[in-house]
Amino acid sequence: MEDILKVEHVSKRFAEHTALDDVSLSIPRGSVYGLLGPNGAGKTTLIRIINRITAPDTGRVLFDGHELRPEDVRRIGYLPEERGLYKKMKVGEQALFFARLKGLTRHDATQRLREWFRKFGIESWWGKRVDELSKGMAQKVQFIVTVLHEPELLIFDEPFSGFDPINANLLKEEILALRDRGATVIFSTHNMSSVEEVCDHITLINKSHNILSGRVDDIRHSHGTNLFEVSYRGEESALRAAAAGRCELLDGTETQSIYRTIRLHVASDAEVRGVIAALNEAVEVRSFTEVIPSMNDIFIRAVNGSL
Repeated sequence: MEDILKVEHVSKRFAEHTALDDVSLSIPRGSVYGLLGPNGAGKTTLIRIINRITAPDTGRVLFDGHELRPEDVRRIGYLPEERGLYKKMKVGEQALFFARLKGLTRHDATQRLREWFRKFGIESWWGKRVDELSKGMAQKVQFIVTVLHEPELLIFDEPFSGFDPINANLLKEEILALRDRGATVIFSTHNMSSVEEVCDHITLINKSHNILSGRVDDIRHSHGTNLFEVSYRGEESALRAAAAGRCELLDGTETQSIYRTIRLHVASDAEVRGVIAALNEAVEVRSFTEVIPSMNDIFIRAVNGSL
């Protein structure tokens, strides 16, 4: 898949603090790309470099095959974590103002805004002042302003902050719809469940370094720990006897209908088939399923240095 954005060996220092240290990554066109990391890792600095708000000390950013230029910023939509709406202005007036800055005519901007306001069910907000809105309401408006000019690359910094579960789900659906219409989306988040639901690829930045990149499914499978869950019918004592010396049983069984479940750890891939055969001789094995680690587990292990 062709890359819309490449970050090559980017470093950035502020006085004695190194925000980014030789960071490289490639973002495929038409994907949702998660930029992950703990607070202070360097994510926001990288986002600001991509938006030309600040410049790298070393390295470069390539956009659509060429080095990032000032005019490319119009092809990018950016929703910062620090919201930037003017509190005393009316919502519709302010949305039109930002749309005109992005190059839309007043007619086109008004038409698109009305469509988005209907989609989000916020038509009645048009004449309200921003300081009358809750944080989540204001974020809906800023999301609309960010995507209104239909940029090729969208960057969201903590987009789900301030949203209740229903509106967070609405936003996820809109992000996936934008991707399906051809946009590329980068979003920075601490919400690992959102990463699994939305992201195709991720990069994990910790202490200014890129420590993990790849497809979400590939990363989750490659960092499995040979942990399995077995559903079976029969005596637990028979299963334990069959497992002895072959694998480690991690907990007691749980009963689900006529079947029981138990988790176990197998030392190596080569021994999995032998374990299945031994258990199947002792009990009726209904399923033998690998337990794939969540992105939250991988995030914690990576940041703690135990991945």
